[in-house]
Amino acid sequence: MIRIFIGYDPREKVAYHTLVQSIIENASAPVSITPIVKNHLGDIYQRTRTVKESTEFSLTRFLTPYLSNFDGWSIFIDCDMIVTSDIKQLLDIRNDRYAVMWVKHDYTPSSERKFFGQIKLHTQKGTGLV
Repeated sequence: MIRIFIGYDPREKVAYHTLVQSIIENASAPVSITPIVKNHLGDIYQRTRTVKESTEFSLTRFLTPYLSNFDGWSIFIDCDMIVTSDIKQLLDIRNDRYAVMWVKHDYTPSSERKFFGQIKLHTQKGTGLV
């Protein structure tokens, strides 16, 4: 079973469902898909959202290991993605030498604003962290 956690923001409902459908249509193995919905986290996460969080899952994404009971591998995906090939390929290339693996890409922001017009506060060119 491939455990997938998706950051959920109510402003992007259609994007979330589009991502889920793209995973299901391309997966060659069973998947367990869990949206990380801030309002569902109760006592687990009570931090007040700040202007530095452009989505409801800006920080809740880091709960993925906890939500996985710190057991095995899980995949976290932002809700505004689309999976165009078999998600199992990511697990096939995992390396147990690492506690965390991520996709790194050369990203140069094209504007000073992001998600719903929010101002970008931090940018590190070449790391994909914005």
